[in-house]
Amino acid sequence: MVRLWVVAVVRLGSWSPARVYLRDMDDQEFTGHVARALASLPAVEAVALGGSRAQGTQRPDSDWDFALYYRGRFDPGDLRAIGWPGQVSEIGEWGGGVFNGGAWLTVDGHRTDVHYRDLDVVEHETAEAEEGRFHREQLMFHLAGIPSYLVVAELALNQVLHGRLPRPSYPPALRSSAPEQWRATARATLSYAEVNSAPRGGRTEVMGAIAVAAMQQAHAVLASRGAWVTNEKTLLDRAGLRGVDEVLAATGSRPEELAAAVEAARSLFDTVPPA
Repeated sequence: MVRLWVVAVVRLGSWSPARVYLRDMDDQEFTGHVARALASLPAVEAVALGGSRAQGTQRPDSDWDFALYYRGRFDPGDLRAIGWPGQVSEIGEWGGGVFNGGAWLTVDGHRTDVHYRDLDVVEHETAEAEEGRFHREQLMFHLAGIPSYLVVAELALNQVLHGRLPRPSYPPALRSSAPEQWRATARATLSYAEVNSAPRGGRTEVMGAIAVAAMQQAHAVLASRGAWVTNEKTLLDRAGLRGVDEVLAATGSRPEELAAAVEAARSLFDTVPPA
């Protein structure tokens, strides 16, 4: 339940908005309230609800994720002008790739994220995914980075609240190409740690490499199943790779122990069926 302030004051004999009373909004009303505000911004053509709340897997404390899809030039200052407290990034401030910015806000007491989605970019990456092509980008809080087809996954999983957006299925060409690309990256990550970090006794470097490689391998597993991925929060569990926790917990600090940990991770990856 969300609390909404409804306000009114008398000004020169007429009514204008100001705070007067408080009433409750349910989740559907809150979603509509945010969607209408975002849809009113210049250049915005569609608004979608994403994350766990779009997929019905949210917890009581889960935040709210919205994506605004714009065409042409979008000015984050227009979002800032709504007046919701929080941080609003400029275009490209979050890396400049497919995940090109957004905002961390508090809307009526609820943690709310807004992500910018350039429709020209989304349409390009959708066409690329249909041909089995993608690239990886670094992004905050993602160990393995993100695949460029993340924005296509959002179209497939998010709930459209305003406007029209396609709902693509998992492209067969991507399901064929992505798993081996991710597996090759995971193998290279482990090999580098084995050759360069383990002999030096670099425990932190080896453990970090194993964690990153596990996420890369998990992407391979999910891609081979034709399962969309939008973040890493449940990636290891979905891929059946939670056993990497035990590998890391048992890792010692001597070179031979570190080499054994890399081999244990490699063996774990080989035991998970691709589909």
